[in-house]
Amino acid sequence: MIRHVDGGITAPAGFRAAGVHCGIKASALDLALLVADAPASAAGLFTINRVQAAPVTISREHLARSGGVASAVVVNSGCANACTGPPGLDAARAMAAEAAAALGCAPERILVASTGVIGVQLDREKITRGIGAAAARLSRDGHTDAARAIMTTDPFPKACAVEIETPTGPFRVGGMAKGSGMIEPNLATMLGFLTTDARVEPARLRQALATAADQSFNAITVDGECSTNDTVFALASGAAGVTIDDESYPALVEGLVAVGRELAVAIVRGGEGATKLVEVRVTGAATGDEARRAARTIANSPLVKTAVHGGDPNWGRLVAAAGRAGVELDLARAAVRIGPVELFRDGIPYDDRAPEAAACLRGTEIVIQVHLGAGDQTATMWTCDLSAEYVRINAEYRT
Repeated sequence: MIRHVDGGITAPAGFRAAGVHCGIKASALDLALLVADAPASAAGLFTINRVQAAPVTISREHLARSGGVASAVVVNSGCANACTGPPGLDAARAMAAEAAAALGCAPERILVASTGVIGVQLDREKITRGIGAAAARLSRDGHTDAARAIMTTDPFPKACAVEIETPTGPFRVGGMAKGSGMIEPNLATMLGFLTTDARVEPARLRQALATAADQSFNAITVDGECSTNDTVFALASGAAGVTIDDESYPALVEGLVAVGRELAVAIVRGGEGATKLVEVRVTGAATGDEARRAARTIANSPLVKTAVHGGDPNWGRLVAAAGRAGVELDLARAAVRIGPVELFRDGIPYDDRAPEAAACLRGTEIVIQVHLGAGDQTATMWTCDLSAEYVRINAEYRT
């Protein structure tokens, strides 16, 4: 059994958090600290972009050197610390060193993450002050400020927690995330942080995190842009006393998926300029990979996204997007639905149903289904519409 609980990232036992303003942004909270009361198992997933920010490089190093053990994560917003050369690497190392000094642990047990404008040097003095202030404010109640401190263009903070019952007792999974623009599967410009109070070995935790990410963080897109700072961390404190073994492993994955998916969908719901949340379901694919590829192509199509924004039930754009996805498709067996309204099936359009489909598109949560007629595999992705507000936000991002 799984149920939602309050507390976000610190709902699992053994974690404290804080969020403070250190001066990278003009006034908003811009530095978060998440601390495990005792060394925790840790795992990370990172951007596939070949241009990788300094904190990604340093966190990879620290996970390797520590053997998948971490005591804290320190995160700043307002500056990505990407494309900043050796000074950027020094700044990321300094973040870890300052947090380690404040917490009394080795620097390699600190994971770091940054988000914001690319190509700007991170102010180490501000970071140092912020880490000190955050360390002094750590508490189980600090999860709300921490979730706000990692935001950039996000319209709202994103946090979630669940409790999972197992035969050996309950454990919890909590999380927080940021992301609004530059969002594409394979971890775009998002930061995600998951915690659990189950006892999990680092290798098993990483396996569970990767599985959960494929069903959550890697199943969303806002604009098809893959960034330089994408990071998802998972930490396991073991404080609940429940050990994850082969039998209880599915329960851990279920908890990580539940939290990760809620956070991921919230990222899309809060996408830059978004007015509609769109669930793209592809059915009838020859393989699971082809189902995912077709869903991603449809979800990333500017023509599809603008049609959704304008309330135009243009099923032809959906068929065309699926047709260019490079997957097997039998048009004579294909079908398209917007909501419950079937607009195309077995090569025959039903344009007389367009008014019903247009009514569905006036909602804020929309389901689009495309059947490929090639097999029995399925995939789901979440995206949003493309609005003039998205253009405005990104045209003015640096100004």
